[in-house]
Amino acid sequence: MKQILVISGKGGTGKTVVVASFAALTKNKVMADCDVDAADLHLLLHPCIKERHIFKGLPKAVINREKCISCGECAGVCRFNAIVTANSEVDFTVDPVSCEGCGVCEYICPEDAIRMEDNVSGEWYISETKYGPMVHAKLGIAEENSGKLVSIVRQNAKRIAEENNFDYVIIDGPPGIGCPVIASLSGVDIALVVTEPSLSAIHDMERVVGVAKHFGIRAACVINKCDINLNNTQSIVDWCRTNGISLLGKIPYDHSVTESIVEGIPVVEYANNPVAKVIEEIWRSL
Repeated sequence: MKQILVISGKGGTGKTVVVASFAALTKNKVMADCDVDAADLHLLLHPCIKERHIFKGLPKAVINREKCISCGECAGVCRFNAIVTANSEVDFTVDPVSCEGCGVCEYICPEDAIRMEDNVSGEWYISETKYGPMVHAKLGIAEENSGKLVSIVRQNAKRIAEENNFDYVIIDGPPGIGCPVIASLSGVDIALVVTEPSLSAIHDMERVVGVAKHFGIRAACVINKCDINLNNTQSIVDWCRTNGISLLGKIPYDHSVTESIVEGIPVVEYANNPVAKVIEEIWRSL
């Protein structure tokens, strides 16, 4: 069983379009959407949720009004300004959006009036699609610990693949180089970086390839919308060659991609055109 991660360094390069196409092109796989902060693979794969689970992230501080003597010690040490006065200057309360769950207020409180409580930060799901099982999640607004949620999604996708003797786990990864990306990279067989010929995308592609190399993960590259700036495309080709990164394909710009997204259909099923043929070849090369 192979785990294939599709990442991008920056958002909007087309990795979800590529993942959805891979899902349509192969059998014996499970999909995992690890972009839990802004999941959108479901827009193309239309999962039917079979299991729904809550996700508990960082705990939040809660003040016991009966024990609180309004000394203000907690407000004085909270570096996130999460402890505020409500109706008066001495009526302290916790703003759950600002609270980062560090626990220093609980430690400092002389009356043991503060406790840290589990906080439901989101949900994760096991679903069925026409292309096979899918594990995905939704993190709540302003909630933290998305790296932990990514790990839960990946663990369950791997478990499903092992139980069903699937050949692949295809992972739609988050953008950037932060904690969620690192959680997505851990233990995969290859990271496919989808980039585009813009200066910001090139910069972020180089950064995320560096992160993959740091963790010993083999990386390959795909250039999406390769014909919108031929000079930048050639720069990516040269950089990949210099750094020993396999370039698996160059996807041309085509309005059919946008149309397929609007229709909620993977582009390889929506149209039989150069874009679909290139993505099919990329999958064979991968």
